Amino acid sequence: MVKRIRVALVGIGNCFAGLIQGIEYYRQNPAQEVTGIIHDKLAGYGIHDIDFVCGFDVGDNKVGKLLNEAIYEYPNMVNWIPKDAMPKTDAKVYESPALDGVGIWVENRIKPLQTTKTDKQLAEEIKQILKDRDVDIIVSYLPVGSDQVTAFWAQICLDTNTAFVNCIPSFIASDEIWAKKFKEKNIPVIGDDIKGQVGATIVHRTLAKLCSDRGTKIEKTYQINVGGNTDFLNMKEQDRLASKRISKTESVQSQLKERLADDQIYVGPSDFIPFLGNTKLMFMRIEGRQWANIPYNMEVRLEVDDKANSAGIVIDAIRLAKIALDRGVGGPIIPASAYLMKHPIEQMSDVQAKVDCEKFVEGK
Repeated sequence: MVKRIRVALVGIGNCFAGLIQGIEYYRQNPAQEVTGIIHDKLAGYGIHDIDFVCGFDVGDNKVGKLLNEAIYEYPNMVNWIPKDAMPKTDAKVYESPALDGVGIWVENRIKPLQTTKTDKQLAEEIKQILKDRDVDIIVSYLPVGSDQVTAFWAQICLDTNTAFVNCIPSFIASDEIWAKKFKEKNIPVIGDDIKGQVGATIVHRTLAKLCSDRGTKIEKTYQINVGGNTDFLNMKEQDRLASKRISKTESVQSQLKERLADDQIYVGPSDFIPFLGNTKLMFMRIEGRQWANIPYNMEVRLEVDDKANSAGIVIDAIRLAKIALDRGVGGPIIPASAYLMKHPIEQMSDVQAKVDCEKFVEGK
């Protein structure tokens, strides 16, 4: 009998709302083929073998509520399953330290809880909650730029022997010091910075690799992204974007035979357009030269639901982290990180990463 996967969520925003409502969508529509994952079963684990047993947030309107209620609170926009059709749960949302997790552009929307507890007090409370709820894996859906909070949660995982899935570009799994800590404690970590299922960066790096593999010389390229949810509003604060730009740019650069000069490549979030909601628009251009030095260029426009794009990847990351736990494999899970994340500790082509990921599942 397959064990349940017990998961704690950090950041009860749109991304998690899309993940949990998507699972419920398939539960309510069993005839529907499950799309957006590597396989329906990974080492016996299906998407319905996951239990979200607790959550952590800083929002005054989310802390203290049950997960099935908190996912519908403002500023969340995902409403794929009506609130009254979402099954009730005993999983509660608890307080997380704010640290650098609330940017200046989103503070009025998130309205952080006014706490009287120190970070140390919160850490001790959190460790007890994780123990009481018998948590296997923590998934971080923190906002971009939350470097201090990400480090806080990474340390919590180390202190409680809990696997960590880091969905944002605050480098943990790809940082040599943190990677060594997880390896020494034999705790799995998958990260950093989630690739969308068919997202802006995965499309960009795939086409860039195609051009490079076909023998053309890429001379310059850009990727511009806009959206209308809290993620994009948060990213209007340029100081929070340093690691995001590194993550997205290196993801594309890693697929090229010749690295582009820094002033010949631009990859990153560009603006917030409120009426787009959870819709993300990507505009990409590649310019280069072919045989006889003849120029060519291509442009791509991609429109996706940002949260569906995310959830289809995280559902696999959770199961892969559990497989690593079951097998006693710690440190960065390289095949999973390379396949699912923009900034793994070891980059590889997406084709090779998928092959290696499936070998990992098979125990090879």
